[in-house]
Amino acid sequence: MKVRKIATEEAWSIPEVAAELKKVSNGPSQSLDKLLVRGIYDQEGGGARYAGVNFLDGLLDAEGMRLKQMDELGIDMHLLALTAPGVQMFDADTAMELAILSNDILSDLCRKYPLRFASLASFAPHSPKRAAKEMERAINELGMNGFMINSHTYDEYLDDPKFWPILEAAEALDRCIYIHPRAASYGFKGPLQDYGMDSAMWGYGMEVGTHAVRMMAGGVFDAFPKLKICIGHMGEAVPFWLWRLNFMNTRSQKAGRSRKTKRSMAEYFQDNFVITNSGVEDNLALRYAIDKLGIDNVMWAIDYPYQPMKPSVDFIDNFPCTDSERHALCHGNAERIFHIAPLAD
Repeated sequence: MKVRKIATEEAWSIPEVAAELKKVSNGPSQSLDKLLVRGIYDQEGGGARYAGVNFLDGLLDAEGMRLKQMDELGIDMHLLALTAPGVQMFDADTAMELAILSNDILSDLCRKYPLRFASLASFAPHSPKRAAKEMERAINELGMNGFMINSHTYDEYLDDPKFWPILEAAEALDRCIYIHPRAASYGFKGPLQDYGMDSAMWGYGMEVGTHAVRMMAGGVFDAFPKLKICIGHMGEAVPFWLWRLNFMNTRSQKAGRSRKTKRSMAEYFQDNFVITNSGVEDNLALRYAIDKLGIDNVMWAIDYPYQPMKPSVDFIDNFPCTDSERHALCHGNAERIFHIAPLAD
């Protein structure tokens, strides 16, 4: 029997954001993000390619190449979000304008293809109160399914109370925030500049894993106990560190080096986080994540166009699991967590 497939971390963009990122790629910023941004958006330099496919084409062409491949491979839906680094490398006003524009365009696309695309809204964290208003508009007026933030903004993380209007809005709206990677913040920059370590090979997972641990250790989920956070790439390795994180955080609290929280790190990760396998096609890793976190907390994703669709479909089709686990991985959890309407029987 065919199982509905909803891929839950699928990158997308618009020409206006691409044009601004091209400016950033040629600007004076020393951010590690420029290495990837220049490769994708500075097309005079040839652009970044995977197996002959231009990443920028994959990001901008939602209705052509993307849908064609989805049809060929039996992928029912992509959960789309503005690709990293989103609007977070821009000044606050430009970021806000482009977040609003991208949300308008993406929500229109989803209305045109309601069974093929769902959406995560962008916002500009630079101005948390304005961001919260755009979050409310995205859900209440545009009918979007959740939110995407690309880890740090100006090297600052969501455990900082200055960003808590964003978390308050997400909790009140009952919508999940997907924390997607971007290049590591400035303090991590030095050791990651070499050997291609700045991006998906190592830096991205380290960056978002650090973000998640800061939120748990910083008491974020004491303040927002119903807040849901999604992280990709098999949980950015956090599930595999949970025992040690829990043990060492308890020791740090007793020594006065860490904030005293109401619950343990393991409890926060179990109750407030969900993960996707985006970009990680490893049977042992996925089985461990399911057994460690519970099947209700794990979802399938591709990470298109940065990862090709077919190997990801082959992986999930052949992953050894029960029928109920496959339904949860492929669509049931996504429908529940991101408020995507189930298909009628």
